[in-house]
Amino acid sequence: MANPLKELLGDIDIYLFDQLLKGRFDKCRRVVDIGCGGGRNLHYFLKNGFEVYGIDRSEHAIADVKALCRQLAPDHSTENFVAGNIEGIPFEKESFDLAICSAVLHFADDKVHFESLLHACWNMVKPGGYFFTRLASDIGIEELVIDLDNGKHMLPDGSERYLVNHQRLLDYTHHLGAELFEPIKTTNVHNMRAMTTWCLQKKA
Repeated sequence: MANPLKELLGDIDIYLFDQLLKGRFDKCRRVVDIGCGGGRNLHYFLKNGFEVYGIDRSEHAIADVKALCRQLAPDHSTENFVAGNIEGIPFEKESFDLAICSAVLHFADDKVHFESLLHACWNMVKPGGYFFTRLASDIGIEELVIDLDNGKHMLPDGSERYLVNHQRLLDYTHHLGAELFEPIKTTNVHNMRAMTTWCLQKKA
């Protein structure tokens, strides 16, 4: 038996779904997913008439998201999905109502790289637009991670990630001239890792 929610939403990030339920993006029409993978967070947007763009460094992932686009929105251009690095996003700056970047920024090599990725994403958001991101942090597991220098840490699950903390996210919010449209929220996954949802709006 088909699952109607699955058909509508695909494998959307539950925290992005939360924002949809709250009506946060009702007036958004132009959406970009930065590090889109195979398009798990684009299912809803493609099915509901949004103008959708995506970039991912994996050509295989871009092939998958193009196939998804053809399936869900046959009249939508697949040329909106491109393979490439975040620092070289080929789309027009400040042209998106919503930029999504989920589970990507924590793959930064160091602080300089992280800030380069962050600013590349932020530059896509138009004044008044939204930036939704989820990334690894040390919030709630500060004593369980091992500092590897330059912002990189070893997590209890054995992975290495660039981690932020609560104060650093507040500092970046201020530095970007942004506003939080949702409180910073963190999910602790069995003390193995912590994933933080950081939601910003660019001042009009």
